[in-house]
Amino acid sequence: MVDLTDAGWRKSTRSGGNGGECVEVAYNLPGIVAVRDSKDPAGPALTFPPAAWITFVGTIRR
Repeated sequence: MVDLTDAGWRKSTRSGGNGGECVEVAYNLPGIVAVRDSKDPAGPALTFPPAAWITFVGTIRR
C-alpha cells in the first residue's frame, strides 16, 4: 500500500465548480502518479508509474 499522506492533489482547471464528476491527480510523489475521485477524497486512489500516466493522458488528448 502506498502512503499518500503527502500527496498534493490537484483538480483539472477544466472541472466545473458545481461538484461534478472530477478526478484529482497528485504528481508530487516519488515514482508514482496518484488519481482519486474528487467527490470521495478519503476513498481509494489508483496509482500509476509516471510513464504509464503520461501515455494515458497523451492518448486521451488525441
